[in-house]
Amino acid sequence: MSPDGTANDDVDDLATAPVAHEAPETPSDRTAALLQAARSWLNQDPDPETQAQLRALINAVDDGDTVALSNLHSRFDTRLAFGTAGLRGEISAGPNRMNRVLVSQAAAGLATYLRRHAAPGVTPSVVIGYDGRKNSHVFATDTAALMAGAGVRAILLPRLLPTPVLAFAVRHFDASCGVMVTASHNPPNDNGYKVYLGGANNGAQIVSPDDKAISDEILRVAADEHVLKLPRGTYETAEEDVVLAYIAATAGIAHTPRAQVNAVYTAMHGVGWDTTRRVLVKAGFDLPTLVDAQIAPDAAFPTVAFPNPEEPGAMDLAYETAREVSAELIIANDPDADRLAVAIPDLSSASGYRRLSGNEVGAILGWRAAALAGSDPDAVITEEAGALACSIVSSPALHAVADAYGLRFVETLTGFKWVSRVPNLVYGFEEALGYLVNPETVRDKDGISAAVALLSLVSDLKSEGTTLAGYLDLFSEKFGHFASGQISVRVSELSTIALVMTRLRESPPTHVGRIRVDEIDDFRWGLGDLPPSDVLRIRLTDGSRVMVRPSGTEPKLKVYIDTRSTVGTLVERRAAAQAALDELDRGMRALIA
Repeated sequence: MSPDGTANDDVDDLATAPVAHEAPETPSDRTAALLQAARSWLNQDPDPETQAQLRALINAVDDGDTVALSNLHSRFDTRLAFGTAGLRGEISAGPNRMNRVLVSQAAAGLATYLRRHAAPGVTPSVVIGYDGRKNSHVFATDTAALMAGAGVRAILLPRLLPTPVLAFAVRHFDASCGVMVTASHNPPNDNGYKVYLGGANNGAQIVSPDDKAISDEILRVAADEHVLKLPRGTYETAEEDVVLAYIAATAGIAHTPRAQVNAVYTAMHGVGWDTTRRVLVKAGFDLPTLVDAQIAPDAAFPTVAFPNPEEPGAMDLAYETAREVSAELIIANDPDADRLAVAIPDLSSASGYRRLSGNEVGAILGWRAAALAGSDPDAVITEEAGALACSIVSSPALHAVADAYGLRFVETLTGFKWVSRVPNLVYGFEEALGYLVNPETVRDKDGISAAVALLSLVSDLKSEGTTLAGYLDLFSEKFGHFASGQISVRVSELSTIALVMTRLRESPPTHVGRIRVDEIDDFRWGLGDLPPSDVLRIRLTDGSRVMVRPSGTEPKLKVYIDTRSTVGTLVERRAAAQAALDELDRGMRALIA
C-alpha cells in the first residue's frame, strides 16, 4: 500500500513485501476496544433493563472497577454460538447472553437464510411459538416483526404454548421454518431459540449444514447491521384452530380408556397443563389431581431449585400430593412440556414413590409401540420396515424389543434432531426423558403425547389387574433385565474434558473395574452411518456397554453405563445386572479421575 492507502502496483509479490511492525496491544488498548464494542451494543439495545445493566458496567469500568471489567469481558469476548440446538443462555446484555439484540440478529439472519433457500417465486414462511419464561413473548414478537419486515410470511402462535405445539404447527401450516422461544428446563434466568425446518426436513430441528449456513447469516447481520434500523413488518397471529388440531391429533393416539387412573400431574411452573388438560378430556381420561403450586406458568419457578424433573427435589411436591390422594401414577412435564417424567408407588422409598428412569419409560413405551405396530417377528427386516430408534447413549433395551417384533432398530447421535429423522419411524426416545410416540404428528420429543400414551397403557394394565411396576417385571422376563447408570463430572476448565478423552483414546483400558474390555468404538471420524462425534463406546465381554462423551450444553463429562442379564429368575437377573452396573461405575470413576 502507498502512504495514502491506495494500492502500490510496484509490489507484485506480497510474500516479499515489507512487513509493518506494529506495537503490541496493551491492556489499555484491549479495554478501550472492549468499551467501544460495549457502547456500540448499547446504542442498538431496545431493552431498558439490559440498557441500564450495560451502562452501569461501562461506567464502572471507566472508574477502574476490575470486577466490572472481567464481567464485561465475559459478555463480549465471545458470542453465544448458533448451532443445531439453536441459541440458549442467560438473559443479560452482550453478545454472549440472550437479549433482544442477539435475538434480533438471529431473526434477521434466519430470514436471509430462508429467502435464499426458497424456491423461485415462493415466499418463505415461519411460525413462531413461545413459552412462559422471562422475555419469551418479546423475543417471539421481535422475531415475527423482523421476519415480516424481511419479506418472510410470519405467523405467531396465539398465546404461550408448549414446544410440541410449535413443532406440530410447522407441519400444520406447511411452513418453511419454525422458531420456539424456550430454554426448556434450564435455570429461571435463561432463555433460548430453537429452530425447525419444514419441506424436506419434515418439521425436524435443524442439523448440519443448515446450522452453519444460518449462523453465517446471523454473523453477517451482527457485523453489518444496526438492529434498530432493521425493517419491521406486520405479522399474522394464528387462530386457535392450530391448537385444536394438535389436541385432536394427540388425543387420537389413545383408545377409549378401559379403566380410569388415579394420577397426579405437575407442569413444573411451565406451560403444559392447559394443553394437556384439553387433550386428556378429548381422549376420555379423568383429570388428574394437580400439584397446585406448580400448575400455572411462572418464570421464577419458585418451588424448585432447578425446573427439571430429573433434578433432586424437583418432584417433592408431586410426591406429597400423590401421598395425599394415594395416586397410582405421577406424570410431570418439564416447563415447555417436551419431556415427560413418570413416578410409581414404591413402599421402599422414603417418599412412597419412585421416579422411573428415562430408559425405563423409553423401553415400555417402545414395547407398546411395537405391539401396536403389529409386526411379524419372523419377517425379513428391510429398509422399508418400521423403525424403533434411540440415541447412542440410551438403553439397548429398545434393540431387544425391535428384534422381538421384526422391526428395524436405529441408533442416532444424541438429540431429537437426529432421532426424529429416522426413515419409517414408529417410535423414538432419548434417556433424558424425551419420547416421540406419534411421528406422523410431531417430529420432536413430546411430553404431552407421551403422557397420553403412558396413561393409556396404565389404563389397559389396570383393567387387566396389573400395574406399571408389574409391566416392568414382565419386560425383564421377556427381554432380559436392563440396568442403566450415569456419571456426570462438572469441570471448571473445558480442557479437562479434552484431556480425559485423549487419555482414553491414547491409552485405552483393557478392563473397566474387573470386567474385561472387548472393543472400543471411536465415533471421532464417524461410525457406520453416523456422522463424526466426540464419543467413545466401550464394549465389555459380559455384554455391558459404556458410552463416554462431553456434554453438548454444559461443562460436563458424561458417562452412560448399560448392563443386561437374561439368565435366571427375575430376582437373579436384577441382581446380576445391578452388580455389573456397580462394578462398571467404580471402574469408570477411576478411569476418568
